[in-house]
Amino acid sequence: MKRREFLELSLGSAAAAALSQRAQAQTGTKEIRIGYQKNGVLVIARQRAALENHFRPQGIDVKWVEFSAGPPMMEAMNVGSVDYGAVGDSPPIFAQAAGAAIVYAAAQPIINGSGILVPQASAITTIADLKGKRVGFTKGSSAHNIVIRTLEKAGLTYNDITPVYLTPPDAGPAFANGGIDAWAIWDPYFAIGETRQNGRILVNSREITKTNSFYIANRDFAKNNGQLLQQIVDVTTSTAAWAQAHPEEVAKSLSAVTGVPLDIQIIAAKRAGFSVGPVTDDIVATQQGVADGFFKLGLIPKQIAIRDIVWRNTQT
Repeated sequence: MKRREFLELSLGSAAAAALSQRAQAQTGTKEIRIGYQKNGVLVIARQRAALENHFRPQGIDVKWVEFSAGPPMMEAMNVGSVDYGAVGDSPPIFAQAAGAAIVYAAAQPIINGSGILVPQASAITTIADLKGKRVGFTKGSSAHNIVIRTLEKAGLTYNDITPVYLTPPDAGPAFANGGIDAWAIWDPYFAIGETRQNGRILVNSREITKTNSFYIANRDFAKNNGQLLQQIVDVTTSTAAWAQAHPEEVAKSLSAVTGVPLDIQIIAAKRAGFSVGPVTDDIVATQQGVADGFFKLGLIPKQIAIRDIVWRNTQT
């Protein structure tokens, strides 16, 4: 490492440590609980111990809690069992509509790595062929939104299919055994469906709509621990920047933490995009469109305003 780079890193680390010390002193927080799934930046952060290394010198422990999908993570966050976590676009919408105590802390545009699979030998070759078919996905997940948007593109409605609500671990066997005709899913399950369960990609989500994933925080945690939350977001952002430049190492990290075979994670890592940033006005508008679509279909009980729960750090 060059001397200049070392000095910059040292000074940056010192400043971050000082800020974290002030935050911990103000709140007395001793533990941060992070919710994660089998993909994404937070898995990489866990494998690299990025958050642990950042907060351990300040006497703050990091606890990791795994979830199979976003909706149960939002439930845990609402009751205060989780402080921060990563989910797709739909779970926070359903959670906000239900009055959950959550806020949007950061965002990550989705480039690739999700869509709808059908069996290789299936007669389904176009979106229109989904009419009358059993489509499996996790209710309230990002895949839920992909199904809706995909049907709209072909002039179909939600009533034109038979939705089968399954978590990813249950949907995989159902897809492989013919229990569902199509499966809307995200990586690494998307890659597993392709390579291990004889799946064929009917549509990629990038062909259908612009989507984002989000880093969500418990509302009270964000309100009372603004500096700590900013530190978590900063570590998330720096981990994402590292991941963007090291896809092969990302795949190894993901495989080591999740137990998903390396060849699957290589597929997922190479087609993913890692770029974490603030929840911009454009991202809010995109997310508002998703929420409005869910309300129109009667999937959420009331209209919501995404902007109302976007977190801005006011603690300095």
